[in-house]
Amino acid sequence: MAHTTTTAQLQDELIDACMWGEEDRARELISRFGAEPQARALLEKMLQEEDARARQAAAFGLGELGGAAGVRRLEQQLTLEEARGDYDGESVVEEIIRALGRIEDTEARAALVRKLERLAATEPELSDVNVVTQALWKKRHPDLISTVRRSLAQLGPKAHGSLPGLLVLLEKTPEELREWVRSPSVSMEDKTRVITVLEADLPDALASTLPSFISAATALLEKAASQEGEAAYYCDRLFALFLLFKERVLPALPEETRAELRTLARNLVPAVSPNCSFGAAVLLKHIGQPEDAAVIEANRPEDSVGAEAFDAIARALRGRQGQP
Repeated sequence: MAHTTTTAQLQDELIDACMWGEEDRARELISRFGAEPQARALLEKMLQEEDARARQAAAFGLGELGGAAGVRRLEQQLTLEEARGDYDGESVVEEIIRALGRIEDTEARAALVRKLERLAATEPELSDVNVVTQALWKKRHPDLISTVRRSLAQLGPKAHGSLPGLLVLLEKTPEELREWVRSPSVSMEDKTRVITVLEADLPDALASTLPSFISAATALLEKAASQEGEAAYYCDRLFALFLLFKERVLPALPEETRAELRTLARNLVPAVSPNCSFGAAVLLKHIGQPEDAAVIEANRPEDSVGAEAFDAIARALRGRQGQP
């Protein structure tokens, strides 16, 4: 009985960790499920629960354990969840797709390709296409190019989501990507799609292309600051990308590039778009100087939560006085 209680507690804690997006905690809990066969059996049992949160946690766990057996079970569950046709099923589908994107097995990529092909044969939601796109980027391989092209041809332009961004990343070398981003003939929407895909994974070879993305944003500065349109959204996603990988990317930026990014963020704190403004302020917290606190304070949002966040950023910047 004690063992059953302990197992139930671990499962409840895993559900809680996954619900709050605490992946490190979730991984530690999975390691306490026992040896792999036992852990896999417990997770597969959780996949049969009525509670969608339990099924999401189980999918995460099986993704961590990996292996061909895990891929087969997840793809089987994917079919079951799709058949539900409800919100709970959709939420589990998303977690299964993310789990497949983490598994180091060629069968995982094949399962994701089959999912993309099923989507292309329907009229999918953009969010469904985007989740599969990011998972496929994690499983990137030249063999995917023909599949992505075929799927884009089947999908209507309004259902493309970020999939065109995946094709760009699969087809271009880092140097070709730099030139593509700098080109004024490439739409801002397409550049944003690439950034959205990179949010799933930013390899070192492509981190070197970030200065080109910053330069493209700088060229849009006036429009991004004054309108809630594609330019502001591009800058918002660019700031989000830097923040996602801040520990690795920000310290590695050349001094000139870092200065350009700081100037961009300073100029977009007053942006009309709340998301763009907030992203710029948060980025300044990491790359700004004490004198940037005045810009933050001058553009405090009216809502109490936003104002409190801006105040905290201003205090952090002022506290940097005298630091290199």
